[in-house]
Amino acid sequence: MARYTEADCRKCRRTGCKLFLKGEKCVSGKCPLDKRMTVPGQHGAGRHKVSEYGLQLKEKQKVRLAYGMLERQFRIFYEKAANAKGSTGENLLRMLECRLDNVVYRMGLGSSRDESRQIVTHRHIAVNGRTVNI
Repeated sequence: MARYTEADCRKCRRTGCKLFLKGEKCVSGKCPLDKRMTVPGQHGAGRHKVSEYGLQLKEKQKVRLAYGMLERQFRIFYEKAANAKGSTGENLLRMLECRLDNVVYRMGLGSSRDESRQIVTHRHIAVNGRTVNI
């Protein structure tokens, strides 16, 4: 399974808000977003005027990174949500919240979505009496 493997706190700094990717660290004072409010990288301290498209892209990236998905998988979810009846945005969030790793995270069995995903893939979860890993 492909996924983003670089620093999680870097994602939070890039988007400019806490995505709670590190569990307890994001709540404590050790969060790098609290220490440095700049965008990561050599030229992150400068200010840039963001276009309307840039704002929309940033919001999409926040959702995608918060749920730990790559672009292709997120696009498939979006297409399914667009084809369903009702509001596309609400359908998309409903589908994302119904993923098993997210349900485990919401139940509190994992402190972060990454930890919850690992719990699921290591077959520690049973659904309707059957052990599942997806």
